[in-house]
Amino acid sequence: AAQIKSGGFARSVISALAFSGLPASRLELEITETVMMDESDTVLRTLSQLRELGIRIALDDFGTGYSSLGYLRRFPVDKIKIDRSFIRDLDRRDTAAIVRTVIGLGIELGITVTAEGVETEAQLD
Repeated sequence: AAQIKSGGFARSVISALAFSGLPASRLELEITETVMMDESDTVLRTLSQLRELGIRIALDDFGTGYSSLGYLRRFPVDKIKIDRSFIRDLDRRDTAAIVRTVIGLGIELGITVTAEGVETEAQLD
């Protein structure tokens, strides 16, 4: 969060891509909700700039912190990663409903959804 808010993060990523020769389209940066909490213009500008280069932005551990659906509207996010704690508790009716809802939300918004920690056929179903 501190790196992104500092204002030089995009330049650092661009430099690392140039040094490595990795195409921007092959890079996916995982950020947590704490990055978005202050909703600063610097964070929005940085994430937008990176996304314009073709870098994908993944929102990691979605639902475990200070989740706000407004983040999905305000910030450029390509992927939502559902935290494994939700997958581990899928046998609970309320947890299963949350996971189904987040997946449905991702589908409706055109955002890829990854569920971390799927290990059994039952969890996959």
